Amino acid sequence: MGQHRVPVPESRAYIDGQWRTSSRTEPIRNPADGAIVSTVHQSSIADAQAAVRAADAAWREWRRRPAHERSQILDRIAQAMADRAEDMACQMTAETGKPLTEARTEVARSLSTMRISAEEAKRIAGEMVPMDAVAPGAGKLGFTLRVPVGVVAAVTPFNAPLNTVCHKLGPALAAGNTLVLKPHPHGAGIAVLLAEIAEQVGLPAGVFNVVHGGPDVGRALTTDPAVKFVNFTGSGRVAEAILGEIGLKRTLLELGGNAPTIVHQDADLAVAVKQCAEAAFGLSGQSCISTQRIFVHEDVRKEFTANLVEAATSRRPGDPWDSKTGVGPLIDEASAIRIEQWVSEAVDAGAELLCGGAREGAFYEPTVLANVPPDQKVCCEEVFGPVVILVPYTEIDEAIAQANDTPWGLKAGVFTGSLDVALKAARELEYGTVNVNGASRSRVDQEPSGGVKQSGWGKEGPRYAILEMTDERMISIASSGRA
Repeated sequence: MGQHRVPVPESRAYIDGQWRTSSRTEPIRNPADGAIVSTVHQSSIADAQAAVRAADAAWREWRRRPAHERSQILDRIAQAMADRAEDMACQMTAETGKPLTEARTEVARSLSTMRISAEEAKRIAGEMVPMDAVAPGAGKLGFTLRVPVGVVAAVTPFNAPLNTVCHKLGPALAAGNTLVLKPHPHGAGIAVLLAEIAEQVGLPAGVFNVVHGGPDVGRALTTDPAVKFVNFTGSGRVAEAILGEIGLKRTLLELGGNAPTIVHQDADLAVAVKQCAEAAFGLSGQSCISTQRIFVHEDVRKEFTANLVEAATSRRPGDPWDSKTGVGPLIDEASAIRIEQWVSEAVDAGAELLCGGAREGAFYEPTVLANVPPDQKVCCEEVFGPVVILVPYTEIDEAIAQANDTPWGLKAGVFTGSLDVALKAARELEYGTVNVNGASRSRVDQEPSGGVKQSGWGKEGPRYAILEMTDERMISIASSGRA
């Protein structure tokens, strides 16, 4: 598929303003063709501990920086990211196989996330408390402050290797915290680029640190007593392991999903088809909010189905560097094989394969299934691939009940022209976000984003993440009694 420039061919750890190499390295292969595109230096447990110590020491000064200074540094980071936007997009495509067009979109969103964080740094405030509402409070002045928690440990996945990091780094630094990041190996180069930029614009040493490695390094990071907050995006299985190890430590967890979208009989079908196709097959379906289940009203089922199948078949797998590519590879061949097996199991159990279903290496065609038995994995587990199932319904209560019949609750969508249906869905869909006239993967980066049930807890989005990463401190001031 051709060779392309990789801005960071070697990913080193960045600890206390110093770059560290290791005798243990891991090659990173582009999922599209298996070519080695970069090398990651594996950090040791001692490296993770050193990063936390550096972050803890740096925090004692960084927390005292005025809000306007923290904001200015975040703005400078955003501007430097803009200057290196194409480098970041190319690194992302090389490491993850994400089509370059999608990588460029993620870079643009990441810039927005950092700029919003810079603005929110200037808006962190508490509130007045009416002390004299009760007799013992008479004569006292009461208010709250929001103060940084300290060292934040962040663990991020491969599927959004830049914007997920920015949603952790931007709010953490805006709030006066410091951060130690362990990125996924297929996002290591992106993290290194971001650290280079932070160093370039003058972020003090130790405020942002990057380590690489497997579960042992992650465990050393999250369990370190000096880490006060763990911000993790990934699987529920890993999150359960983290929670079992860290004890009474605050967390923000964004985990798996099985996102539904409802297409009601009065929906604008052209809009619904376009958005559902992008939400199901964009990013190769590798998003925890990718639309996996579409509930379609019986009155519009045939038309919607035909148009969705047409949209799916028009998105052909191909070279991620080609702007005409409709869907890139999965992160590795093993993921594509797993999806192939799940679809085959569903078809063997009676599901109807409307399109797709073919695999070549790490590529898997956009796939639409109908009449899927509800106990099949493609229906009741997270596919994390370009597969969507169609479920007909006649009553909106039926669609909502089936949409809620899952242990996950991250994001849901509904397309309708009815205000009553929209409000009913908003009130009754058991999800952290309900998009009305938008598919499940619709998101803007300043909104509060997070799940319920087994999809985690806490909210990202700069303003809301800042609230998560700060303590509310009550201040009560009484007169000394002197005139």
